[in-house]
Amino acid sequence: MAMATTAGALPEAEHSAQLRKAVIASTIGTTIEWYDFFLYGTAAGLVFGKLYFPNQDPLSATLLAFGTYFIGFAARPVGAAIFGHYGDRIGRKATLIATLLLMGLATFVICLVPGYATIGIWGAVILTVLRALQGIGVGGEWGGSVLLAMEWARSHGQRGLVASWPQFGVPCGLFLANLAVLAFSAWSGDQFLVWGWRIPFALSIILVGVGLWIRLGILETPVFQKLLDEDKVEKAPIIEVIKKQPREIILSALARLSEQSPFYIFTAFIFAYAVGTLKMDRNFILTAVMAAAVVSFITIPLSGHISDRIGRRRMYLIGVVSVGLFGFLYFGMVDTAIPSAVFVAIVLSLIPHDIQYGPQAALIAESFTPRLRYSGASLGYQLASIIAGGPAPIIATWLFATYHSGYAIAIYIAACAVISAVAAAFMPDYTGKDISAEYDA
Repeated sequence: MAMATTAGALPEAEHSAQLRKAVIASTIGTTIEWYDFFLYGTAAGLVFGKLYFPNQDPLSATLLAFGTYFIGFAARPVGAAIFGHYGDRIGRKATLIATLLLMGLATFVICLVPGYATIGIWGAVILTVLRALQGIGVGGEWGGSVLLAMEWARSHGQRGLVASWPQFGVPCGLFLANLAVLAFSAWSGDQFLVWGWRIPFALSIILVGVGLWIRLGILETPVFQKLLDEDKVEKAPIIEVIKKQPREIILSALARLSEQSPFYIFTAFIFAYAVGTLKMDRNFILTAVMAAAVVSFITIPLSGHISDRIGRRRMYLIGVVSVGLFGFLYFGMVDTAIPSAVFVAIVLSLIPHDIQYGPQAALIAESFTPRLRYSGASLGYQLASIIAGGPAPIIATWLFATYHSGYAIAIYIAACAVISAVAAAFMPDYTGKDISAEYDA
C-alpha cells in the first residue's frame, strides 16, 4: 500500500515532479537506445560491407550489410513480445532497466568483433547475433518508455505532447550517432575502416551507465499501480491482446509503413546511395543527416502538441499525405548530386516523418486497454519493423539497381503512404479521453 500512496495519490506538486522525472528518464533512455541502434545503421552503410564482406562486389556487399541490419528489425517484435509481457506483468520501470542493459551491452561488444580478414565469415555471424540482441532490446524499449511518460500525464489534453518526448529520443540518438561517426571519421582519417568506426560503439557503455542511474530513480506509473491495487494485472498479456485487440495491432503496424520506411531510407540508405553511388563526401552526408535531426528536435514535440488540439488521427494523416508526395521531391533533389540541393533535401526529409512520429506514440498506446497496453502497443509498433523499416534499405537498394532511378524509390514511398492512410483512418482516436479505465477488450 505504501507504493500505492507514492504512485497513485501524490499531491499535485509531487505528481508534477514525477511527471518531469518520467519524461526525462524516458527521453534520455530512448536517446541512448536509439544512438546504439542508429550507429549500426550508419556503420552498415559506410563500413560493414567493406569490412565483413570484402569478397563481394559493392552492390552485393551493401545488400549483405543491410541484410545484417534487417536482422535487428526482425528481432524487434520478439523483444516486444518478451518485454511487453513483463511490462504488463511486473511494471514499466523494471522492464525498461532490462532493455537498456541488453541494448547497451550488445552495442559495446560490436566494437570488439574482428573483420573478415581476421576470422572470416564468423565476423559477420557474430555481428548478426549482436544485431539481433539490439533488436530485442529496442523492441521492448519503445512501449515502456512511451507508457512511462504518458501514464504520468494527469491532464487528458497533454498526452500527445508528453508521449512525443520519448519519440524525441529518435532524432537525439540519430544526431549523436552521426556526430560520433563524423568526429571519429575526421580523427582517424584513413584508419576509420580499421579502428575509427569502433570507438562510437565502445562509448555506448558510458551512456548506458548514465541511463541506468536516471531510470533507477523513478517511480512506477499511476496507471500500472492502479492495476496492481485492483488486482487487474493480466497473467498472459501477449496472448490476451492478440485475442482481444488484433485489429489495433494490425492497424498500428500498417499505419507505420509511411513513417518507418522513408525514415530508414532517409537516414541509412542515403549513406550507401549518396556516398557509394553519387560519390559524395561521407562527412558531408553525415553533417546533413545531423542537421535533419536537429530540425526534428522541434517538429516532433510540436506535432505531438498540435495533435492534442486537432486530434491524433487527423495530425497523423497530414503527415502520411506529406511523406507520400515528398519522396518525389527528395530524390529529384538528391539525384542532381549538387551539394546544396542534396543538403536541403536531407534536412527537410524528416519533417513529413515527424508530423506522423510526434502523435504516433499516443495514437498507438491509447488504442490499447491499460492491462494490455505495453504488450499491444509494443507489438503493433514493432511488427512494422518487419514490413517497413527493416526491408526499406534493401528494397531501395534493389529498386535503384534495377531501375537506376531514385524515382522508383519515391514510388515505393508513395505506395507505403497509401496503405498507411487507409490504416490510420480506421484507428481509434482517444485524444482528450480518459485512458486509465479499462476499455472493452
